[in-house]
Amino acid sequence: QVQLVEQGGGLVQAGGSLRLSCTASERLYSSYAMGWFRQAPGKEREAVAGIRWGTGYTYYADFAKGRFTISRDRSENTADLQMSNLSPDDTAVYYCTGGSRTWPPRETWGQGTQVTVSS
Repeated sequence: QVQLVEQGGGLVQAGGSLRLSCTASERLYSSYAMGWFRQAPGKEREAVAGIRWGTGYTYYADFAKGRFTISRDRSENTADLQMSNLSPDDTAVYYCTGGSRTWPPRETWGQGTQVTVSS
């Protein structure tokens, strides 16, 4: 089973940028998709973005449109989430996800990485 490992979380000031990276443990096939979810304290987990491995087709939650960009590197088996113009509302644990049967994918989860945006 594919394992996913996130990198890149941390503390950033409001208005700043942060890049998260997720590496898959094995080669991914075109039918696969990777994505990002997040969970803020006291809130439900929500989808952020997704990308289809084969076509590069993307999905963004409304709050992510225009600020976040998901990309993939098929040769490196990585999917990145570039986040800009961050606000304290973006503070959450961000999870990398993968799968081939759900969209955005949610069958496989990484361990999560904390993103904290200070005001």
